[in-house]
Amino acid sequence: MRREYASIAAMAALMVGSQAVAVALSPLFQGGGYQAFPNPSDVTNTAVYVILILVFTAVILGLVRYRRQNLAKYVILGSIFITLAFILLLPLYYGLYYATGENSDPNFLNVLGYVATLISFGVAALLVYVLVKFPEWYVVDTIGFVTAAGVTAILGISFGALPAILLLVALAFYDAWAVYRTKHMITLADELTSQRLPILLVIPKKAGYSFREQKSLKAQVAAGEEREAMFIGLGDLIIPGILSVSAFALPPPKLDPITGVPIRDPISGLLVPDIRFVFGLPSNLFIAICAIIGCLVGFAFLMRFVLKGNPQAGLPLLNGGTIAGYLLSFALIYGTTHWFGLV
Repeated sequence: MRREYASIAAMAALMVGSQAVAVALSPLFQGGGYQAFPNPSDVTNTAVYVILILVFTAVILGLVRYRRQNLAKYVILGSIFITLAFILLLPLYYGLYYATGENSDPNFLNVLGYVATLISFGVAALLVYVLVKFPEWYVVDTIGFVTAAGVTAILGISFGALPAILLLVALAFYDAWAVYRTKHMITLADELTSQRLPILLVIPKKAGYSFREQKSLKAQVAAGEEREAMFIGLGDLIIPGILSVSAFALPPPKLDPITGVPIRDPISGLLVPDIRFVFGLPSNLFIAICAIIGCLVGFAFLMRFVLKGNPQAGLPLLNGGTIAGYLLSFALIYGTTHWFGLV
């Protein structure tokens, strides 16, 4: 039991850590125009993203069902490569910029952009190569953590609070349906785990565990065998974190005290954020932290079911806790007169 508690603590640290890194990265990605949607407050963004998830899942399941596992593997690896290169580009660019003396000459900045692009694609290619050649659990977890943090940051700045909440609710229902009803999510996780791909983070229960020797998850569940590692889906890190990042990066606008209309900056035309201070913290950071704490509470309840040994849908509890943490802290700061700021 003690080793399970240690694994649970490590899993919780990965989940909180990925969201914290995503929050830290969000201003950088927001300034770089990394938003997936031009208008984060548009609720149709939620429908578009859910459809994309369903289509991608259907394609991978189709490839698996028709015994094209290698093709599915290459699709996943290609997606990981592009995602890593995209995520690493801006941090590398600014790292090189500050390391070279903050030279603002336009020609130098163009060259710096090319160099950062080459390095980011080179590092992404190296990481994917290591993943293919040596798919041990710590390699899978490292790449999965970086991917989760970067994707969470990008999606978080792409969804306003209301679209983000709708997305979390929709995907919570989908996750429960896919795990408990159709069980196709278990099939997908089992197949892609056998390919040693970072769609699950792996937390060993004992020293000497090798992910390369991991048996079929479905077979272990069916046989009632005790598993030597615990697993958490990459989506369980990413999806709840979208609301945490959104709370930080897209705070509600300041309202005119007489008309109640959002105030815009007279020069830029952008909405003026309504940032207040709570316990010495800016309100957007406070709400993001509360959303992460809510996710952690949902995680604690989730682990009670996981310890029984059967696969569990993570998003209903994780997303539910995140939404509760967000709404409670939002109401504490802004009251009920600012609820349209959720949009």
